[in-house]
Amino acid sequence: MASTGVIALIPARAGSKRVEGKNVRPLAGQPLIAYTIAAALDAGIFERVIVSTDSDHVADVARAYGAEVPFLRPAEFAQDLSPDIDWVEYTLRRVAPAQTDGCFALLRPTSPFRRPATILRAWDVFRHSDGADSLRAVERCKQHPGKMWVRNGEAIVPLLKDGPKQPPWHSMPYQALPEVFVQNASLEIARCSVPLREHTIAGTRIIPFFTEGFEGFDINEPRDWWYAEHLIASGQGELPEVGRNHRILPSTSTAAK
Repeated sequence: MASTGVIALIPARAGSKRVEGKNVRPLAGQPLIAYTIAAALDAGIFERVIVSTDSDHVADVARAYGAEVPFLRPAEFAQDLSPDIDWVEYTLRRVAPAQTDGCFALLRPTSPFRRPATILRAWDVFRHSDGADSLRAVERCKQHPGKMWVRNGEAIVPLLKDGPKQPPWHSMPYQALPEVFVQNASLEIARCSVPLREHTIAGTRIIPFFTEGFEGFDINEPRDWWYAEHLIASGQGELPEVGRNHRILPSTSTAAK
C-alpha cells in the first residue's frame, strides 16, 4: 500500500431492501463489492482499504478480495435511516484517531463502473485544490429542477421560483436551461479533520468531480441491476479487473438476503 495518509472507506451494510444482498450479489461472475475493492487497491494511493459492514458474511467476502474489515459496524449505525456521518466518524476514530491531517475516500460498492483511473483523476483534482474540505462526484442532471413542481393545495407551483417569467424555465427546452449537476454515488474525498472535528462529511468548501460515461452509475433498484448487466454485455460499461486469484465464496449468492 502507498504511504499517502489516504484511506478508502467502503460502506456495505447487509440490510438492503430494494436489491437483497446486493453488495455480495454476483455481477459478471464476481460479488458486486469486489469491483470497488479492486478499483481501490489498483489505484495505488490508499494506505488502507477498509470495508464497513455489520455482516460477518460481507466481511468474509471483503477480506477474500483484499480489503480490511478491522471490526463490524455497530447495529445503531447500520439502519435504513442511519446517516453516513455516524459510521464514518466511528470508523475514523477507531482506525485513524490521530490522522486529522490525512484524507479519506468514500467509495460505494453500488458503483461498479468506477475504475482505478476514476479514483486517480478525482484525487488529482482534490490534492491540487485550494483549501477544499471535500470533493464530490457529480454529473449533469437528466431531470432538471427547473421543470419540477410541488403541490400547493389543489394546484402545483414550480419548485424553483427565481427563474425568468417569460418564458419560465418549465416552458423552455432542456438545452436552454442553466447547467445543474446532481451528485452520484461514485466517490467522495474529504479531509479526516472534517468529520472528526466538525461532525460532517462535506465541510463548507466542496469542489466538484465530473464523472464521465458510466463512472457514476449507481445500482439501487432491480432495474438498475438489469441495466448494469446490459451495459456489461453490450461492452458499454467497463468493470475494474478483479485479481485472478480471487473467487466468489460458495455462499455468496445466497447469504445476506
